Amino acid sequence: MPAQEGQESREGLAGGVHETVARDARDFGAYARTGGWAFGLKVARSVRPGGEAAGASDKVSAKEFSELAGCSAERVMRYYKAWDRAADDGLVPHFEALAPGQDVELPDADVWLTYYVSRSSASSVRGTAISAAAEAEGIKPTKALEVAENPTALRAAILADPSTAQAARHALLDRLKEDPELQTELARDIARTDELKKAVASESRAADRIGYVRQIAETGEFKSPAGQTLDAPAELRAEAERHLSLIDELDDDEDAGEWAGEAYDTIKGLVVETVETDPELRVQERRTKFYSSLQKATKVFEELTFDDAEMDDIFEDDMLQRLEELQAALGTCITALRRASEPAAPAAPVTFDDDPATVVNAVGTE
Repeated sequence: MPAQEGQESREGLAGGVHETVARDARDFGAYARTGGWAFGLKVARSVRPGGEAAGASDKVSAKEFSELAGCSAERVMRYYKAWDRAADDGLVPHFEALAPGQDVELPDADVWLTYYVSRSSASSVRGTAISAAAEAEGIKPTKALEVAENPTALRAAILADPSTAQAARHALLDRLKEDPELQTELARDIARTDELKKAVASESRAADRIGYVRQIAETGEFKSPAGQTLDAPAELRAEAERHLSLIDELDDDEDAGEWAGEAYDTIKGLVVETVETDPELRVQERRTKFYSSLQKATKVFEELTFDDAEMDDIFEDDMLQRLEELQAALGTCITALRRASEPAAPAAPVTFDDDPATVVNAVGTE
């Protein structure tokens, strides 16, 4: 028996290599050169094209071919459609030009994936959109479709891998620009999550502070505490530019909150100092504050109603007393302003903190 087996083994050798090994090597080489085109050709030359009647040639239907192949008709049709698209582009012959068993020159293997999509989802509207996005990113559509069909795997990768989470974050931000519904859903999720609400509030505060410094550095103007828009002195603008350059040099993963706070506090202090050290600006600032308080107080009283019936319901013992005190303070304020309007008359001292705005502020507070 051993001798007989050795003789059979030698008979199966071709040039010192077993024929089955050589055949596998040839098949592998053919596939390495052509990839899916080799199987696409088998489908293209054997499956009846649409519109051709049964019996018009030796070709069979996709269903019959799939039964002979032991796979699904859907899989056969994916090869069929890939060949059809390539034929429309002139890379391979059309179905009608092919006969069973016919060989033709095939394109390179790398080109196959441009036409073949391994998943049926690619033919849907959703799949088409995913494939188009994948091509725009320079990746194979099959990879993107595989991820889209397995969201659980995507979730696991995001949870486990920071770089995947970063990629997902950037993708969501890009999608948010054109998806109002997603914007609403994400905003709702943030509003319902305390940790995210705090993070958003902190980032918003930092962004506002950086914006304040950037405004001064880029425009050369600043807003005073009272709301005046004024030209920034050269020293103030230079300091704002210095702090802004430090913030702009931070890496994306660095927390800008502390830097923003320091810049804001420094620039804010310089703004106050700029106003206080300039007598003219200081007067303008007090005047602006007074008008602002007066407008707020006026609005408060305009919104009050004095219906007798309502007064009976809401009356409290201290209301009248507070209004009388306020009336007296307003009288003092009016007197002071009248005296100020008469340059020849000496100004009488004001008894409420030497600042009429205090009285008006009291109206809004009450």
